[in-house]
Amino acid sequence: MQRCKEKYCKKWVKTTTSGVDYDNQSLYLYHMKTISIIIPETAIMEAIADPSYMFNAANEFLISAGKSPLFKVQLVGLKKQVKLMNGLVTVHPEKTIEEVNKTDLIFIPAISGDIKTALSKNKKYIPWLIEQHQKGAELASLCIGAFILADTGLLNGKKCSTHWLSANEFREMFPKVELVDGSIISEENGIYSSGGANSYWSLLLYLLEKYTSRETAILASKFFAVDIDRDSQRKFMMFKGQRNHSDDAIQKAQDYIEKNVEDKITIEELAGKVALGRRSFERRFKSATNNSVLEYIQRVKIESAKRSLETSRKNVNEVMYDVGYTDTKAFRDLFRKITGLTPIEYRNKYNKLTLLPSEKLN
Repeated sequence: MQRCKEKYCKKWVKTTTSGVDYDNQSLYLYHMKTISIIIPETAIMEAIADPSYMFNAANEFLISAGKSPLFKVQLVGLKKQVKLMNGLVTVHPEKTIEEVNKTDLIFIPAISGDIKTALSKNKKYIPWLIEQHQKGAELASLCIGAFILADTGLLNGKKCSTHWLSANEFREMFPKVELVDGSIISEENGIYSSGGANSYWSLLLYLLEKYTSRETAILASKFFAVDIDRDSQRKFMMFKGQRNHSDDAIQKAQDYIEKNVEDKITIEELAGKVALGRRSFERRFKSATNNSVLEYIQRVKIESAKRSLETSRKNVNEVMYDVGYTDTKAFRDLFRKITGLTPIEYRNKYNKLTLLPSEKLN
């Protein structure tokens, strides 16, 4: 251990973490994250290369800024060689699933060809993915990788995104999963999914920002020429997909919800602001966003709470009040339903500031 020499830092800092950074107010402690990208049989090469490139590039950005790398990126397979693209390409995973005991985040790349055949070839991943999620790993499927994710059963009763071309087949194979528009990033209980194209990259940027900072995500978006809302005051990149519609009245309602997270917003209030009857407003909102009005309000409030728990020293009650809740049990239950963690568990896992032992309990 080493003593922090800055006059505003009064703590001992463990040097087993990835790095220690300071600004003029706070001490930031970054823990190395292990990211595992599985190599399914029939996988699409780009869906393997892109997350690897993204998070390895993020390490280079951090190093260039005088910080320590944050991510250990590894390719994981069922065997030491996986032939893709009809045998034209051979990928050599660093580890097999038997060699990975614990990891922080698992990417499930898109697969190709006949879906049922692909799932059959990748069945051995299923118990491993379930086990890793039970150990605390987050899971993220890219595009048609959602089929492998859904095959675990972990998505039953939850929302999921995949490529629109595969939507009907997905619904037939996994009727217990609620499939949403492929432009939308879905997140429930530490499980993420995205469609193809823009939402695929939006998910990568979202997770990069979650594990690092807004500034690193913006730098990555410039480097990879991927569009991102660069207004640092806008918190809700998660909901970018729900903005891909042309209903101006619903856009206005979304703006109001996102700018007033601290208020108790009613459906009647929103309908009145856009001059619509309640039933018509609810129908148009669901059609445009794939969420009910109440679901959208709740998700925006919880997303705001997550950001506060990740980046501030506020206790859970302060965060709860900031997003318009006064009932501790209701807030805790909703937070856990969406994230899979209690607010305290979430803060202890993702907060980028060092916390005193007493702070971790509040």
